Amino acid sequence: MMETTRLRKFTLGAVACFAAGCASTGITVEKPGVSLRNVEVAKIDLDHQTFVLDFDVINPNPFPLPIRSVSYGVELDGFRFASGETLGEFTVPANSDSHFEITVDVDLMRTAPQLMFIVRDGIHRDIPYALEGRFAIDVPFANPVSFRNEGSIRLNAGELAAGRSD
Repeated sequence: MMETTRLRKFTLGAVACFAAGCASTGITVEKPGVSLRNVEVAKIDLDHQTFVLDFDVINPNPFPLPIRSVSYGVELDGFRFASGETLGEFTVPANSDSHFEITVDVDLMRTAPQLMFIVRDGIHRDIPYALEGRFAIDVPFANPVSFRNEGSIRLNAGELAAGRSD
């Protein structure tokens, strides 16, 4: 009887350790590629400006990546342009690509001099950007997936002149 009780406790302990190990280790997800596709001025007011940032995502995994949220930071020409988290859910198909957009409000009173120079200059030359963040993946036991990318982008003069009104 005592041997049976010990065996049960050992078995339950082993199962609990295995389950805890799987939960803490997480499922391995290969990092997706993320790049900034477009920066568009959506709205201009006296005290703030709204931009829409459009990103491309490439999923190198053999399974779809259901994204629950994205935390991000974007630098334009060395200036911290935007950072935050968005809860927009989307799925990137297996071994394929997709895109997502983030709307960013910028306080012009705080950022006007640097931002206006970058926006004006971005019409005439490519602006370097740095992008970093994390995807919260909606897959059991999957850890958040970090991304980082650098590149350059040219702003569209027509979009800047007209803006986009909502």
